[in-house]
Amino acid sequence: MRVRLSVLTAAAAAVALTAVTGCAEKADGKSGDGAVRVTAEDDSCEVSKKDFPAGHVELDIENKGSKVTEVYILFPDDRIVTERENIGPGTRARLTAEVKAGSYEIACKPGMKGDGIRQKVTVTGGKAARRSPEMDAAVAAYRKYAQAQADETLPKARVFTDAVKAGDVEAAKKAYAPSRIGWERTEPVAESFGDIDPKVDLREDGLEKGQKWTGWHRLEKALWQDRRIGPEEKALADTLIKDLTDWQKKVGTAEITPTSMANGAKELLDEVATGKVTGEEERYSHTDLVDFKANVEGAQKSHELLKPVAVRNDPKLVAELDRQFTALNTLLDKYRANGTTYDFVSYDTVGKAQRKELSDAVNALAEPLSKLAAAVVK
Repeated sequence: MRVRLSVLTAAAAAVALTAVTGCAEKADGKSGDGAVRVTAEDDSCEVSKKDFPAGHVELDIENKGSKVTEVYILFPDDRIVTERENIGPGTRARLTAEVKAGSYEIACKPGMKGDGIRQKVTVTGGKAARRSPEMDAAVAAYRKYAQAQADETLPKARVFTDAVKAGDVEAAKKAYAPSRIGWERTEPVAESFGDIDPKVDLREDGLEKGQKWTGWHRLEKALWQDRRIGPEEKALADTLIKDLTDWQKKVGTAEITPTSMANGAKELLDEVATGKVTGEEERYSHTDLVDFKANVEGAQKSHELLKPVAVRNDPKLVAELDRQFTALNTLLDKYRANGTTYDFVSYDTVGKAQRKELSDAVNALAEPLSKLAAAVVK
């Protein structure tokens, strides 16, 4: 879930994660290489061009504020076209997306909370984004993958919620982490719908004023910290299934493009760096490494599907990504318990030096992964 860190912690992660670029701005509001500039500050979000042609759009984002920020391109109904999270103060990031003609908003979210500071933009009729047969095949395969993850999650989630409703704390604990794997593999797709992610996967410190806390982490706290299941928790178990069923039904309607797949892969690595490596995501159950592995698998799936396109445009990048994925997966294997696929050691047993090693490996992958979208559309 995107709102997960104190600003201080997120800033430290963002410095490591954000790709820093520099480019001069032209008089037409675009940078020297054609990107639209977005300047984010603590109280403003300036866009250099309020209308630009459809196709592959690139944002050159600069955070001049004092807070970590994130930048979104949003449909009028708040669905997410694309996003870049964890942009630290004084850093810049590039974001490439396939955008059709229509009305949109660009939003900057200082502190990564709230609705953000928004600017209306118009994407005018222009050349449709070029799609090769390999791109279309990658999108079709990823759509099938995302749907399969949602379909497979519901039965596992029902095992978890049935245990909650039966008042069986130990059975619920055992079923908790497996129920989240499919979600964690494809979380950017869920986040694109706007309202499902906060209902299902929000942590307590991410709550907005007046928002009711529901979802996995509310039940996680009840199981591991409170050590009890009452009538409220049993009702919340039913709510979780309802919301996950909503997600399952909506997955097939998600806007998926080659660039959204690439950007989503980067978002999953950001999730690891800002939530799992820090131990903040699963702060009660300490099952962070299960989420960690699922995030990496989801990112790697996008990379593998896009590889036939990217390897023609940037073979060195693809080779580097292959190398870094292998290195990170090999490192994760050190923390398996009993040698099983998703049985990892409790994250509270992983020491500071080991966490830094994991963080360094994530950052080593995240940097080249941030270039995958651009490689796909070269």
